[in-house]
Amino acid sequence: MSGDMLSFVLLSVSSIFIVINPLAATLLYVSLTEGMEEVQKRSVARVACWYALAVLLLFAIAGGLILQLFGITLEAFRIAGGLLLFGIGMEMVHAKTSRTKISATEKYESQDADDVGVMPLAIPMIAGPGAITTAIVLTNEATSWNPVGIAVVIGAILLAVGTTYLMLANSERIMRHVGQREYRAVNRLMGMMLIAIAVQFVITGIKAAFPILVGAGL
Repeated sequence: MSGDMLSFVLLSVSSIFIVINPLAATLLYVSLTEGMEEVQKRSVARVACWYALAVLLLFAIAGGLILQLFGITLEAFRIAGGLLLFGIGMEMVHAKTSRTKISATEKYESQDADDVGVMPLAIPMIAGPGAITTAIVLTNEATSWNPVGIAVVIGAILLAVGTTYLMLANSERIMRHVGQREYRAVNRLMGMMLIAIAVQFVITGIKAAFPILVGAGL
């Protein structure tokens, strides 16, 4: 495996994992399924992960066509996506649940919903704007290794969503060992990594959109 390919694999896995944030999804899942029977909880976890997986795979595979349909260049989308991920990362550093994932209103309205697995757990908590943006950007960058690069992105999505499902299914055991202090520490660390990834997205987008800046030493 070449150095560039290895770097792309690490970037894909780390960025998708961080932006999906399985631990944050687990905390929300515990809150939304409180009082449910074990069978209902498992059903919610299964539905949430299947829907999130379907959405992310759809945008990963067809994201380029969607951008072309609206006349959006990859460079513009990469810069916009980097700014979005930067905002999410800053909120994670400050130990807050990103407002792009779930709002207080959505969480309140979901308390009496029959199917909390689809919304707000699958969308926008697991497959939120940040995750969708990351999937589209990575897939378009993967064209250099087509189809291996695209398989890497899809594999990273499968791995992240699969891990999320395992954490949801074992949420009670996880919550016995993870308190708010541990969650904030992990969240801040992941937020710092996401900020770095977001800045790299923006730099890459600017270089591609304004090649003259490359010669100026950007």
